[in-house]
Amino acid sequence: MTFDDGPDGKYTPQVLDILKQNNVKATFFVVGGQVSKFPKVLKRIHEEGHAIGNHSWDHADLTKLSSVRIEQELNETEDWIMKTIGISPSLVRAPYGAVSTPVKKAVEQSGRSLVGWDVDPRDWAGTSSKDIIHNIKTHTKDGGIILLHSYGGKKGNLDNTIEALPGIIAYLKKENFDIVTVPEMKARVQNGR
Repeated sequence: MTFDDGPDGKYTPQVLDILKQNNVKATFFVVGGQVSKFPKVLKRIHEEGHAIGNHSWDHADLTKLSSVRIEQELNETEDWIMKTIGISPSLVRAPYGAVSTPVKKAVEQSGRSLVGWDVDPRDWAGTSSKDIIHNIKTHTKDGGIILLHSYGGKKGNLDNTIEALPGIIAYLKKENFDIVTVPEMKARVQNGR
């Protein structure tokens, strides 16, 4: 389970509360500009044991930027993450999932790994909580990566994500899916589990 576009002061704390109540760890792909505004929320994400990935500085479509600008987007975000929690994330998720050869090259040359997703319930688009859950039930498979958001959304509203999240977790647990961070999933794949 992954959350993009945060942190923020409204939705990210609610997501963290729900994850904590359900003893679930997730991966948060954070935007550097948001980290600069909400460093305490990033600290909480880290302190509560969630994985953190780089989601660019300002959520620009990296495929439309020069190689130099792509590196700046990633490096500025990494600098803020490092300054805030003392780690340098090895994971990158391109905004919009938009990837090109220059984006891949910039990520690989920096020693980072690109992470996509398999399930997009379109929570950012104002999708109802019922439909968010239905989309996840319909499309989630073993080893799948679910894309959700902890900031942004249509007109800045992610109320439906917050409403759906307990039901998503309950469904995944009932169906015996292990809800783990991306690094944990990668480790399991490498170890043949």
